[in-house]
Amino acid sequence: MNDSFGLIKGAEDGMAKDWLMANPKNLLLAELFIAEQQARKGGKRKTCDTHGFEVNLFENLVRLRDALWEYDYKPSRGTAHVIFNPVQREIFAAPYPDRIVQHWVVNQIDEWWDHRLINDSYSCRIGKGTKYGIERLRHHVLSASHNLEIPVVIAKLDISGYFMHIKRSIMYSRVKWGLDQQFLDHTNRRYKMLEHAIHEIIFDDPVRNVKVQGSYEDWRNLPEDKSLFVQPPGQGMVIGNLTSQDFSNIYLDVLDRFITITLGYKHYGRYVDDFYIVVPESELLRLKHDIKTIGYFLNGINLSLNHKKTRIIPWQMGVPFLGMVVRGHAILPGKRIVNNFSGSAYKLVKGMGKTESITSYLGLLYHFDSGRVIDKIFTKVGWEYNW
Repeated sequence: MNDSFGLIKGAEDGMAKDWLMANPKNLLLAELFIAEQQARKGGKRKTCDTHGFEVNLFENLVRLRDALWEYDYKPSRGTAHVIFNPVQREIFAAPYPDRIVQHWVVNQIDEWWDHRLINDSYSCRIGKGTKYGIERLRHHVLSASHNLEIPVVIAKLDISGYFMHIKRSIMYSRVKWGLDQQFLDHTNRRYKMLEHAIHEIIFDDPVRNVKVQGSYEDWRNLPEDKSLFVQPPGQGMVIGNLTSQDFSNIYLDVLDRFITITLGYKHYGRYVDDFYIVVPESELLRLKHDIKTIGYFLNGINLSLNHKKTRIIPWQMGVPFLGMVVRGHAILPGKRIVNNFSGSAYKLVKGMGKTESITSYLGLLYHFDSGRVIDKIFTKVGWEYNW
């Protein structure tokens, strides 16, 4: 077994490649090893089940491989707790073996879906993300306004309790549709393994026998559309799971195509359930009408617009998106980022914070017009910084 593990680790040499290709089960085991490395790297801290899995890593990966190979994989029971910063939110954490399977599934289907998704879907995609999404909004504002020569407005839209209202049957039909397109041979074992794993992941009831960490009082002020514990059967997805993040893009691919193709809006972008449409001011009446149409479309997939967060904003006012505010050629940090960054800097100066909390903010702010804000915050807490 140790010799086999060495072949997996050193899969660059010819003998290792021969070993991998000699048996599809060997290749699956190597893929799970890669997925385990990704899950290990993605974890913010090592838990007991992570340590327990890694003590007998090879044997545990073989066990996981055999469960997938025999279509016998079933998710284990996870934990649930509530966090309060930056907002009160319910978190479900999957056991380590399940996180490995999630990475394996995403590794298998992501490339196909990446070619299918529109360019302006920003979440959980290589080469995109928060920074790319913010820059694309600026691009759309400048393009629609002919470099700020004509007035434009931006519709900022949001979906109410998105993850809690996802219908698992609709989710599964969308993900399976893509799988059917990706694998034309539906008798292929890899197709059948993926179909089984995806079905088990999507239709797993995360609240069944979940281990609650903390106090039940933590849930007291959590709105119902933020908790899986009060959702009807077959509804709601775990926010923190890698597959939930990935599948959430797939779920709303139909919305992206409805807005950009059916309704014909060129200047559109979405990050998870937060999306925008940019149009010349002359198209304002049409935009207002189509926002209602978008609401009806979302109702058809068990979702609804959050009307409290629906806003139509003249570009001169600045458009909040992903923590930043886009103002024509300038991109400035929003209030939440400024307050959180200021609080982190203050805690670090007082010896109560971590350097990572500062560097993560600096990594984002460095790319935008944030020099004055950073100088002001560092001056306030008594630091000197060469920006």
